[in-house]
Amino acid sequence: MKTMIRTLVTGALVAVLAAPLAAQAQQINGAGATFPAPIYTKWFSEYHKKTGVEINYQAVGSGAGIRQLTAQTVFFGATDGPMTNDQQLAAPGRILHLPTVLGAVVPIYNIPGVSAELKFTGPVLADIFLGKITKWNDPALAKINPGVSLPNADIAVVHRSDGSGTTYIFADYLAKVSPEWKKRVGVNTALNWPVGLGGAGNPGVAGLVKQTPGAIGYVELIYAVQTRISYGAVQNASGAFVRASVEGVTAAATAAAAAMPADFRVSITNAPGATAYPISSFTWLLFYEHPNDKKAAKTMVEFMRWALAEGQTLAEPLGYAPLPDSVVKLEMEALKKIKVQ
Repeated sequence: MKTMIRTLVTGALVAVLAAPLAAQAQQINGAGATFPAPIYTKWFSEYHKKTGVEINYQAVGSGAGIRQLTAQTVFFGATDGPMTNDQQLAAPGRILHLPTVLGAVVPIYNIPGVSAELKFTGPVLADIFLGKITKWNDPALAKINPGVSLPNADIAVVHRSDGSGTTYIFADYLAKVSPEWKKRVGVNTALNWPVGLGGAGNPGVAGLVKQTPGAIGYVELIYAVQTRISYGAVQNASGAFVRASVEGVTAAATAAAAAMPADFRVSITNAPGATAYPISSFTWLLFYEHPNDKKAAKTMVEFMRWALAEGQTLAEPLGYAPLPDSVVKLEMEALKKIKVQ
């Protein structure tokens, strides 16, 4: 009898102690861009250790993330290309764009026998992805890469096959430096590509380029670093050839930060400044201002406050640039728009 009572008391005590933990256990689902996936994975892991909150994120591309958010199959979305006005009108409620970090898109290439770091201008990149430059030893490439022995080899273009914010950033840049690109292809997360093979996500493009001799593609900087694939310097608006770096991305964001629009939808590609890296961008998390799940809303507002403060210190080791202080200040105020009650 005493043993039975002791067992019942012990079980009740365990249940009481476990109740607060069970109450804290919470899962929140999101989906979207692969561009910021490495930093989001790090953030969600660290925040889980800190709070017990489990934030599940599917890196399925910006286009898919926007579609899932619109369909309300996930609580939050993520994109590297701001939602268009039409996309926002198609959603069942007002959506708030919140910048999280800054990153760079880099042209990656695989040219057997060439170890030198190549240089690219915007018009040359546009002509390659338009299918107008088809050989690695094309005069336009040779002119900006003096001293590099470029082979008489075909260029194999690799692009994203899915709706992609990385594509949006790359196309946004090309449209600013190539009138033909702007007219023929334009700017969107999904494009009608004139030439090339498609890869799913940043990892898919990096993988295809790495296994295809003569290939060129574009990925977020961290994917080039992680896969140890060559990536080139790109000429900026000041005429300087700049290799992607946290400093170059930060320089590109400086002007935009001073004139940030109220909805945070801003482009910083081809930004002014001698040290600015020209294919740079903010990346955004997307939230409904009037969400159905108030508990999840409260949790994600708390997470965003952490990400905008402590979380920013985790950006640079992964190849991202932290947000300017002025943008963080604006976002802290904007978080008040999300209704948690």
